Amino acid sequence: MTTDQMKKFVRDHFEEFVNKRNASVIRKNMTPDFYGHDGAGGKATGVDGDEQMMVSMYKAMPDLCVTVGDMIAEGDKVMCRNIWRFLGDRIAERWATVGPPAEGGSWTAA
Repeated sequence: MTTDQMKKFVRDHFEEFVNKRNASVIRKNMTPDFYGHDGAGGKATGVDGDEQMMVSMYKAMPDLCVTVGDMIAEGDKVMCRNIWRFLGDRIAERWATVGPPAEGGSWTAA
C-alpha cells in the first residue's frame, strides 16, 4: 500500500470501528496475529481483546466519536496520535494510549 492508502485505511477503520460501532470489522482490518501494545488497562491485546474493549466502550460511552486530525505516514507506519504498522494490506500492530476523561471532559488518545 502507498502511504496515502494506509492513511485512508486508518481513517476508514476509525470510522467503521468506532463511529459506526462495527466491532467485528477488526477481523477484516487486522492481521490474525495483530498486537495492540496498549490495550485496556495498558496491557497488550490481540484482535479478540480489542474487539471486546470496543464493545465495552460502546456501552460506556454511547456518544463516542473519533475525529482523526493530522496524520503522518512513512514506510509501513501511520501516525495519528497513535502508531499503526501495516503488513501488506492489513494492520499488524498498534501503539496507542487512551486515558480516562478528566472530570467533565472527554476521552483522550495520545
